[in-house]
Amino acid sequence: MTDAQPGEVRRSAAPAVWGKVPPRNKNFTGRKELLEKLRSGMTAGNTGQVTVVLPQVLPHALHGLGGVGKTQMAVEYAYKYGNEYDLVWWISADQRVLIRSSLAALAPYLDLPSAAAIGVEDAANAALDALRRGKPYERWLLIFDNADEPEEIRDVIPDGPGHVLITSRNHRWEDVVEAVPVDVFNRAESVAFLTKRVRRAIAPEDADRLAEQLGDLPLALEQAGALQAETGMTVDEYIDLLNEHASQLLDEGKPTEYPISMTAAWNLSVSRLSERRPESIDLLRCCAFFGPEPIPRDVFSQRVSGLSPRLTELLGNPIKLSRSVGELGRFALARIDPSSRTIQVHRLIQALVRDELDPEERASHLGDVHRLLTGLQLGNPEESVNWGRYGGILGHIVPARLQDSRDVAVRDFALDLARYLFMSGDAFAQEFVNLFIDQWERDSGPDDFHVLKAYREQGNILRQLGQYNEVYELNQRTLGKMRRVGTPDDELLLLVSGIGADLRARGDFAAALEHDVDSVRRHERAFGPDDPRTLRAKNNLALDYCLTSRFQQARELHETAFIGLQDVQAGAATVLVHWNALARAVRLSGDYAEACDLGEEALAYGQEYLGREHPAYLLTAKDLSIAWRRFGELGRALEMCTDVHGRYVRRYGLDHPDTLAAAMSLANVQRNNGEEQEGLELAADTVKRYPRIYGADHPYHLACTGNLALLHRTCRDPVKARELNEETLRNIERRLGRDHHYYLTVATNAASDLAALGQYDIAVERGRETHRRMMTLVGQSHPMTLACAANLASDLKHLGTAEAVEEAENLREETRGGYARRLNLEHPDAIAFLEERHLDLDFDPPPI
Repeated sequence: MTDAQPGEVRRSAAPAVWGKVPPRNKNFTGRKELLEKLRSGMTAGNTGQVTVVLPQVLPHALHGLGGVGKTQMAVEYAYKYGNEYDLVWWISADQRVLIRSSLAALAPYLDLPSAAAIGVEDAANAALDALRRGKPYERWLLIFDNADEPEEIRDVIPDGPGHVLITSRNHRWEDVVEAVPVDVFNRAESVAFLTKRVRRAIAPEDADRLAEQLGDLPLALEQAGALQAETGMTVDEYIDLLNEHASQLLDEGKPTEYPISMTAAWNLSVSRLSERRPESIDLLRCCAFFGPEPIPRDVFSQRVSGLSPRLTELLGNPIKLSRSVGELGRFALARIDPSSRTIQVHRLIQALVRDELDPEERASHLGDVHRLLTGLQLGNPEESVNWGRYGGILGHIVPARLQDSRDVAVRDFALDLARYLFMSGDAFAQEFVNLFIDQWERDSGPDDFHVLKAYREQGNILRQLGQYNEVYELNQRTLGKMRRVGTPDDELLLLVSGIGADLRARGDFAAALEHDVDSVRRHERAFGPDDPRTLRAKNNLALDYCLTSRFQQARELHETAFIGLQDVQAGAATVLVHWNALARAVRLSGDYAEACDLGEEALAYGQEYLGREHPAYLLTAKDLSIAWRRFGELGRALEMCTDVHGRYVRRYGLDHPDTLAAAMSLANVQRNNGEEQEGLELAADTVKRYPRIYGADHPYHLACTGNLALLHRTCRDPVKARELNEETLRNIERRLGRDHHYYLTVATNAASDLAALGQYDIAVERGRETHRRMMTLVGQSHPMTLACAANLASDLKHLGTAEAVEEAENLREETRGGYARRLNLEHPDAIAFLEERHLDLDFDPPPI
């Protein structure tokens, strides 16, 4: 069997998808009863069968040691029963970060967007959801190899129609799922294995004696069989040497962390291989300091300076290197997979190799591994085309203790990895960057250059998680330290560009505007006006213009930034963010048709290049639903917004800023579609949640409270609406003043509350002031101004005086012309105006 390609369907009896399963061991022997028991357990029910393979603790080893063949049994099960499944997928589970990346790699085979399109976390979640639903495959098998604590992977074990197989050394799985203990071979299996493994004939009695000496431990038998096959030594010679090595180990008084039989067998294999090809041992020792996952062969094909002399010599001779790799495979000290071009060393062998080295030797080999990893040319971590290369080495970072290095190049590489995890949406990003910050601070102090850069990445990650208060405090501390230690301006500006978002998150729109004006000026001076970093700073400034009611300035600057991206090689996500920001500014300017056209084009681009689960796609879809609502396409808007809100809930939960923004937009469109009660309930819940993220005094929370008041009126409670709106107006005036579109939106609705209560004189007084301020702020022909004018004309008419009626008629004529020119008279707002119904204004929270 070979791995399928995304979209490939096998026409044979083999699984349609076969992914990452290690090669079958041609020497696999026995285990027939265990395999049958395992299969019986798997098929006992129709759905959700989870079986765990566990070793029994050997009499001479503690804590359920490895080497009894759990992984090999899982591999054999996959090959033996693979034709009973449509999908078989192997997951290395000894590091949590690898589990989600492996699940994300499965997504394209399930007709889902790849991790490069939507990020690791979203792709993994989408794959789990598809498995639970059994779409497109019901008969699937997931194999989690070497899982440790049940709590660490319980959330990634999908229930559903398929099967899950777990290998582990932890007996606690017995309390969680149905366990199948795996012991050492029985004697008949040991003899059969050695007969198959040793190419020349071996007498059954000799195989029996050898198995007795090795305690029937499969990994030790593999070592012994490989050594005899390669050297031709007799069983008597091997047993004599084995006893000699075992006695030495016992005499040395080493802790019995591993079975003596295994340690002695390994020691003997290494001893003979070092006599035959000593450079192979150098390679083995280097491999021992990588993770137990497959090591890309290209790691050893690069020219890297600073390596230890013997490794430098080996890597500089491709013939000798290839021979050494082959010897490790022939002596069963490593698994060589030519199809994937990888080298993999069993974690028990790695531990035995490391234990034989003194501290100085360990440090030397670790340094070599760090240099080899750093030497890989993985590309820009912000570009999704490179994410596969970063993901391919991620499993070696923590085992290699990259955080311990003080080398500048190694630390730069670690920061690139942190950036990759952040940009790809991997949930491991926060844990990863914290690991490096903790170690680097201990080694180099809190003001070290790389520590400060790591804090900058931590701020980006926390902002993505919606932890705005923590981000602000962290970035302010980091900025102060960077300035104090004289951080170069090009590095400093990467942090400065995010401070505006922190200020917006705090609701300080004026300060954010002032900051970002200065940021753009500094970016232009440092990088030039057309550099992508400068364009990003301009995009941020345009967001400030939108939040301070300067819609035309925002539109012009967003357009400048978006056009500028056409001349640089920006990633698809960056392009979509800028494109959608321009469409949003056009909508806020009152040009709803143009906003729809821009948004539809942007959304099609996002779907093609990023997929429907990418955060930038979801934001664009939400904004397009708002544009459709403003344009009057209420059915499309409701359908789109309902879908987007559901995706946000699944992605982030209920209390994330993006989920809350989508919820408020959904409540608005529900009101527009006659679902006022549903909208009221959703808005009430959303308003209750907003202070948890932003605080009760944030303008977003206040403006959303205005939406809630509006829904109370449309649900026939104008008294409650008025009370809530009056309180909201006082709070918004205190935060933003009266000449802000948030205030004027609520003021327009507050006038309608008064009209609904029959207090037309007060309604007219408020309506006049609001209309005057609205015209000054956004212009006479803006739809918000027209709505305000339409309501004022209606209220004037209800006053009944000749003067008021004349004023109402004049204002209606002006407003009718304004609707005809700006929206057309078939627009729902124009129809409501012509029918002399009050128009309502609402608020949709924009991104920070």
